Amino acid sequence: MTGFGKAEVSLSRHKLSIELRSLNSKQLDLNIKTPSLYREKEAELRSMVAAALGRGKIDLMMYAEAGEAETAVSLNKALAMKYFQELSELGESIGHPLGDDALSLILRMPDVLRTEREQADEEEWERVRSALQGALAQLDRFRVEEGKTLAADLAMRNRFLLDGLERILPYEKGRLSSLRERLRKELNETLGEGKVDANRFEQELIYYLEKLDITEEKVRLTKHCAHFAETLDAPSSEGKKLGFIAQEMGREINTIGSKANDAAMQRIVVEMKDELEKIKEQLGNIL
Repeated sequence: MTGFGKAEVSLSRHKLSIELRSLNSKQLDLNIKTPSLYREKEAELRSMVAAALGRGKIDLMMYAEAGEAETAVSLNKALAMKYFQELSELGESIGHPLGDDALSLILRMPDVLRTEREQADEEEWERVRSALQGALAQLDRFRVEEGKTLAADLAMRNRFLLDGLERILPYEKGRLSSLRERLRKELNETLGEGKVDANRFEQELIYYLEKLDITEEKVRLTKHCAHFAETLDAPSSEGKKLGFIAQEMGREINTIGSKANDAAMQRIVVEMKDELEKIKEQLGNIL
């Protein structure tokens, strides 16, 4: 979700530069720096950025270059003269006439100097809005290109999980035969050769092997991987949905690992877990 966008617009009073920077974040963390002329429009600026970008740590900076004249200062002469008369009378009554600093004192009195902030008219603001939309579109193009790279990486790792299931198959069949022989050998050593009831042994073995069967987990994981690939190709943003699917994939992989009972299968499961963790890390960068 990283990106950069910039736009400029020449207005009657100044030239306005707009810059947008975006970094990864789970929520919208928006910082706005704007000239005081447009400060009253901050709520609308936030709404525009949120609608266009969704989330991320975003800095919006607006710079007004040479020619800016945002404020006008007016002098209330009548009030200044009133202050002068009152102070003069006070000075005479207490024997301290006004000194050379009287003017600076009067100018600091309340409401003598009034600062009036200029406001952007609707036509000017519409041009600023249009420039901001251009900067947002430019930043979004950065995000789209980054998204394509992330999508390719996630698709590759998703295929790795499916390949892991294929790599497990040879060991899956062999582990059951090995388990059967190991259990038979241990029983013969414990009870003595020929004292094991073959029928009872097969019944118990079948029950035990059912507990180690991973057919259901493989089917569900295959479906989850297919769902992940479909969601990844969806036209709309589906970051949260991909995260939920990845959680389900993790459950199936963990169950396969707990049922593996085979060192070679366990190594493959560990590799699959590692790839899934990388998928989850990348999903933090997707809207």
